[in-house]
Amino acid sequence: MPIAVHAALRRLSQAEFGELAYRAMGCLFEIHQDLGRLFDEQVYQRELAHRMPEARLGTPIEVTHGSFRKRYFLDVLLGPGALLELKTVEALVPRHRAQVMHYLMLTELAHAKLVNLRPESVEHEFVNCGLTRADRGAFTTDTRAWNDRLPGARSFREILLELLRDWGAGLDTQLYTEALTHFLGGETRVWRPVPVRAEDHALGHQRMRLAAPGVAFVVTAFGAPEPGFERHLRRLLDHTELDAVLWADVGVKKLTLKGLEK
Repeated sequence: MPIAVHAALRRLSQAEFGELAYRAMGCLFEIHQDLGRLFDEQVYQRELAHRMPEARLGTPIEVTHGSFRKRYFLDVLLGPGALLELKTVEALVPRHRAQVMHYLMLTELAHAKLVNLRPESVEHEFVNCGLTRADRGAFTTDTRAWNDRLPGARSFREILLELLRDWGAGLDTQLYTEALTHFLGGETRVWRPVPVRAEDHALGHQRMRLAAPGVAFVVTAFGAPEPGFERHLRRLLDHTELDAVLWADVGVKKLTLKGLEK
């Protein structure tokens, strides 16, 4: 199995999830009152598991493709499929919601609760996912601005398409990036320093991921390539010794591939 969750799970209805989440939030409000707001996430997780013996902590998810392996660990699972992600941060931000959505897609669960225990008052919100694995596998591919003749471009495209067929679209872009890095030769070969210049003077080096010498790659998840991001990629080309950038935008419904040349 390309995505293996080491627990028996079932996709819960909104009502089933709501009942478990209500009980858990009651416990978390009490824990926040009793322990205060300054502990690490693991402390609150363990206390929740003490008060709710059915809570499972650290359930692993293994994502594989050929020789590539990556593991994730879910904060809290309640019952047959209620996911809770606990944070201890100043405020919840979009990347926290994206992380929970990533876990929902990996597990094919529909509902989760994101909870932040650091503020004076507990911050919490629902995260819902209506997509199934079949939905995420039904993406289209736009290669109108792609050039397979660029160094590394054909391998990059073929590897990414294999990953998406195996795992589906919509997952965290870091997962696709790490897998591409693995299959293109590993961190020591792919993650390289690139000289940066401004007009007539050097500004040092910046590490970038290279699909081939002089050709960097970037994976985003805008859902539709943003002109503003493309402008900045072209500025990056202007101020480095790169010859091209391979850009993959992995939306849930559409993969867009662009090859930007100097």
